[in-house]
Parts: sequence; structure tokens; C-alpha cells
Amino acid sequence: MLKRQDYLKKLSSWKDKDLIKVVTGIRRCGKSTLFLLFIDYLKQEGIKDDHIIYLNLELPDYNFNNYKELYDYIKNKIKDNKKYYVFLDEVQNVAEFQKAIDGLYINKNIDLYITGSNAYLLSGELATLLSGRYIEINMLPLSFKEYKDYFKEDNNEKLYLQYINNSSFPYALNLNDSDQIDSYLDSIYNTIIIKDILDRNKISDASILKSITEFLFSSIGSSLSVKKIADTLTSNGRKTSIHTVENYLESLTNSYIFNKVNRYDIKGKEYLQTGCKYYATDVTMRYAVLGRKNIDLGHILENIVYLELKRRGYKVFIGKSGRGEVDFVAQNKEGNIYIQVAYSVRNEETLKRELNALKSINDHYPKFILTMDMDPEVDFDGIRKMNVLNWLLKNNVEK
Repeated sequence: MLKRQDYLKKLSSWKDKDLIKVVTGIRRCGKSTLFLLFIDYLKQEGIKDDHIIYLNLELPDYNFNNYKELYDYIKNKIKDNKKYYVFLDEVQNVAEFQKAIDGLYINKNIDLYITGSNAYLLSGELATLLSGRYIEINMLPLSFKEYKDYFKEDNNEKLYLQYINNSSFPYALNLNDSDQIDSYLDSIYNTIIIKDILDRNKISDASILKSITEFLFSSIGSSLSVKKIADTLTSNGRKTSIHTVENYLESLTNSYIFNKVNRYDIKGKEYLQTGCKYYATDVTMRYAVLGRKNIDLGHILENIVYLELKRRGYKVFIGKSGRGEVDFVAQNKEGNIYIQVAYSVRNEETLKRELNALKSINDHYPKFILTMDMDPEVDFDGIRKMNVLNWLLKNNVEK
């Protein structure tokens, strides 16, 4: 079992706090394993087995017809006033689950942990009920650093190519070849499409959803608009409306297959609603949709950097700087970080273009150019050019 130490530390830091711990993320990213690791930690801390209640609600063992049956099942296991640790995995599978969650939270001797594979978990009635009473931990598949820690490979370039070919989903570590990996990715993709999107949203035209998914995977790193997607599909013989595309895009981001990244006007310091980009939560899932042809390594690298920024807790935007664009504006309470991503900048014109985009920003926040070039780190008047793999293996984005 691969220990996800960063997530484990984060979860354990909220132990016994009067908040519901909500772990969200794409299917098969490791949420269930995180709970099992945390349960082992609790046992090491002296918590008895009969005070730990774990239910994986995707299993047929727990076929609750409604929230009341779930609530009563757990309440019947609580025999004293000592602290009980309750884990509900994929809780959205129980009808009106939010009422059970609210009822359990009221019991002060229950420390409650739940997971879900869809952003709807924290929307609607549950968000209203739990307002100010929960902490969300959004989980992603394996980082490049976690991948390296597992394989103990010294050759970072070789390992990176393996990483973007063999998937960042934890279970893929156990698979032997690309055929097995592709079959596994296909099964995850189909489960998400059917369970989290088609069934949940009562979508009848699966072919339109498939076309939009293909479009997004083939357009990673490109500025998109709903109208552009609708027009492209229509011109390809798949006539659809802007409203339909909007709904399907929302479903794809809510299922965590894609992440929508909006633009930020650096000079005007305002958030823009046009020209967004979509990045995949696992770049290899595109193989389940498009196969292994026509792979743009530059945009794949850009996607990997985006995920790492998100993993490190930044709010991430596409930067607008005058007429130019900065790949990423990463924001936290300390301010901004600006990042350009390029597979190589050994070409003088390419380097000049990447530098100019950052030089046009008139503030003193850190600026980086991240590249696959295996060259020594260079500083261009405060703009640091460094190897992206070294950056991915660091613990702090600013170092």
C-alpha cells in the first residue's frame, strides 16, 4: 500500500476537530486507501477497533435504502460516550445522505470523515447544512515526487516519460504493460461517464458527451469558449447548443476528469470570464479517449505543472499581461507566482518570447520559466529558468 504522506498528515492534523472531514477527488485517486492508512494511524494512537466504523458504500454489503437506515446502522454501533471515528466512503451512493451526515455530526462523540467522487457532494442541500462545519481535502492522483519515491529511479527524464505513459493513478503501479494500463484507464473513464455523469444527470445523448470529452482532451492548454466548442461540434456534424455544452462541461468538471482554469488580468487585477482552459486530472486518461497518437508533450508538461500547483494549495489562473499571456498565475495569501512552461527554450526566439511575457509584469513577485532542458539554473534579471523535473521534486514552489 503506497503511503500518501502529505494527505495523511493533512487528514491527521484535523483529527478530533469539530468539523466534518470531506475528502474529494476523481475515482481511484486513492481516497479509500487514505482512509485505511488513517485508520492504521488511529490504531497506533491507541484507538480500539470497536470505536472505528468504516463503511465503503459502493459495496453491496451496505445496501441502505435511505439515509435513515444508514444513520440507525451507525447509531446502533455506538455503545458509550467515548470518541468514535466514523468513515463513510462514497457517501453519495445513499439517497438523501446529507440528512444522515447532519444527524451524525450533532453527536459530539463522533469524529466524522466522508469521501465522494463528485463535486455535487458539496453542493446543494449538503453545502447549506454544513456551511462552516466542514473542511475539504481535495485529493489528486500521484505526483511526480510520489512516483519517484515509489520507484527509486535516479534518471528523472526516464521516470517522467514513464509517468506520463503509465498513469498517475495509484493502482496502475501494479500493472505490467501499456495494454493493461489502457484497459484500466478505460474502465475508470467509463465508470465516471456512466455513474457520475450519464446516470446522475439523466443524459440520453452519450455521443455528444463523448465528443466534448474528446475535444477537451485534444485541446489541453488551449483557450476555449463554450461557443467555440459548440461551433466545432456543429461543423463536424454534431449539432448542439451552447446550453447543452455548458451543462456537459459542468458535469465533466464536477466528476473531476477536468479542471477549469479561468483567466486573470495581471495589470487590472481582475478575474476574467472568457478564454478559459481545461486541464486533465490525469493526463494519461486521454489514451482511453484518443489513443496514444498525436501527443503534444509541451501541453502535457503544462498540465503536469498545473496539477502540481493545485496540489501545493494554490489557486491557479491563466495570466493576461497586456496583449500577451502568462501560462500560470498561482495565488495564495502571500501573493502571486508567475510561471511560464516550455518543453525547451534552447531556441533563442523561444526563450525571448517566454522572457518577454514575464518581463511585462511590473511587480516583484517570483517569476519562473520551467523547461525540460537539462541545463543549469539561470537567472534573467530576477526571472529564474530551471529544470521542471527538479522543480516538481521540490517541496516548495518558490525554491
